[in-house]
Amino acid sequence: MTDDRQDRIRQRAHEIWEQAGRPEGAHQEHWEQATAEVDGAAAKPKKAVAKPAKADAKPKAAKPATAKSGKAKSK
Repeated sequence: MTDDRQDRIRQRAHEIWEQAGRPEGAHQEHWEQATAEVDGAAAKPKKAVAKPAKADAKPKAAKPATAKSGKAKSK
């Protein structure tokens, strides 16, 4: 394990421990969660940025509401 990775895991595990209210005996769970987060963050590719809409594109018009068809009720 590289020193930088271990330092990031240690720091994240400490943050998790503090957020959990500093419980006793949860070191291993916090370390495993921190390891997964640090390794997962390094393995995930960056998300692509959505392309902006064309400036000359016209918004689509909403369909007009239609009255229900059918026979009128007679009294």
